[in-house]
Amino acid sequence: MKKFENFLGSLSVLEKAEKEQASKDEIYRTGVIGQFNLTFELAWKALQETLRGHGVLGAENGSPREILKLGFAHSFVNDEETWLSMLKARNLSLHIYSEIDAESLVSQIFDSFISAFRNFSETLSKKIAEIEERN
Repeated sequence: MKKFENFLGSLSVLEKAEKEQASKDEIYRTGVIGQFNLTFELAWKALQETLRGHGVLGAENGSPREILKLGFAHSFVNDEETWLSMLKARNLSLHIYSEIDAESLVSQIFDSFISAFRNFSETLSKKIAEIEERN
């Protein structure tokens, strides 16, 4: 699935980021935040596509929050608290004007969001394999 492949590519770039570098360099930090936003966008869109492939009602359209809720309900996404935090962080990241807020978000990205993306990639990979086995 193309959307999942795009998500994996974006995650791969995000995983190469260095926390120490982000803590020292404002431009680098801004890049990490931007890559997180892109990875999150691709994640929920890959989730939506996979839910559709499994015939989940309501997955045809919806906001990121609605798609995530469907993912939780059907066990396509684990750790609801972290994913809702990611959604909130993504929404707030468009309005970060202080270095303290940017540094806080970058810490969240490195401390919990990247690992949540990794877990998600493993789960979604299995769900996509189930679709492919049926076809």
